[in-house]
Amino acid sequence: MESAIRAGTYAIPVLLLLMAIEFVGYSRDKAPDARRAGVSVRDTATSLSIFVVGRIELLLARFIELPLVAIAASFAPFTLPGSAWWVWVAAIILTEFAFYFRHRMNHRIRLLWAGHSVHHSSRHFNLSTAVRLPCLIPGAFLANVVDVPLALIGIPVWMIFTAHIIILLYQYPLHTERIDRLPRAVEFMFNTPSHHRVHHGANNPYLDKNYGGILIVWDRIFGSYAEEVERVRYGLATNIDTFNPLKANYHEFVSLLRDVRHARTWSGRVGYLVKPPGWHEPVPAVRPGTAPVIGRRRGPEPISSGSLVSVHHSPRGSHAEVS
Repeated sequence: MESAIRAGTYAIPVLLLLMAIEFVGYSRDKAPDARRAGVSVRDTATSLSIFVVGRIELLLARFIELPLVAIAASFAPFTLPGSAWWVWVAAIILTEFAFYFRHRMNHRIRLLWAGHSVHHSSRHFNLSTAVRLPCLIPGAFLANVVDVPLALIGIPVWMIFTAHIIILLYQYPLHTERIDRLPRAVEFMFNTPSHHRVHHGANNPYLDKNYGGILIVWDRIFGSYAEEVERVRYGLATNIDTFNPLKANYHEFVSLLRDVRHARTWSGRVGYLVKPPGWHEPVPAVRPGTAPVIGRRRGPEPISSGSLVSVHHSPRGSHAEVS
């Protein structure tokens, strides 16, 4: 575990150097591409501030995440040798497979999205966006359940966490608009800057697409793949309009707590936690001639008798259905 954390720490100077090179590249553009979001000094400062706070609480976060995987490892009938090359290959591929589902859960379960939304809150897409990672979001550690099967088949716990760091480091240079398409064979198999730009898109047809870390084949297999075909609009459906790192980190979690507090029923409270981001409780119908019951959030709008309105959202969009 310590070696995995050290590996991530040693990479920081390289990450900052690449970030500086990209920033200089943008500053030297004589004719900036209007299709690019570019860079913003204030936005970059926010991302770096969130990263610094995250580094301070990193050990605490790992302490919270570790027990779930470690307990599972205690039930494994054997432990695979960490010195064998094939164990490393298996660990990285299987951890990458687990990462795909963890990433998908982060987008489709509101409690987990409360943490992951921080990474998507920038309206820019550059290397500083890569380090805009959530810190100390309650409940976020539950996503580590995807690593339990790996521990049960004997992959050492420290190797699982190291593989996750390798996957995260691979994704760092993908957060850029300065690299266009790569050769077709690479684009077919691996996650690339083009694929990851799609993942950060807040416009259709890019919502909830391209979850893979190193490999994009999981998305092709499980139907979550989308190709970059139009300009990408980065950010959230409703952008947070703040450069305060604490507000950027906790804005969605505070919104989640507010929705749970104002829910009308216990099923609604549970729904706000486990349903996709943006889900809302169905609003009861109002019969003609009766006054609407005004709740603490908002009263229902007049609709036809016997109807039921449900509002459904993706992480960055919404629509209403009347039944």
